[in-house]
Amino acid sequence: MPAVTIYTTPMCTYCRTAKEYFKAHNVAYMEKDVTQDMAAQQEMVQKSGQLGVPVIDVDGQIVLGFDQQKLQKLLRLS
Repeated sequence: MPAVTIYTTPMCTYCRTAKEYFKAHNVAYMEKDVTQDMAAQQEMVQKSGQLGVPVIDVDGQIVLGFDQQKLQKLLRLS
């Protein structure tokens, strides 16, 4: 399974949806709350060029927002 990191904020609906999707498909992930962790926020901006969340890193491939089709392909889910 690819390494997955999701950059989130507590109030983000799409972040919640992405995490639910991961749980439903047994995808292990590391969550980084960019409101509490400024280093994670800088890391996210370096990777994505933006402050919007969620930003999802799948083995170095960046997904902006909750793009189910792209995540399904990157995670090799059916």
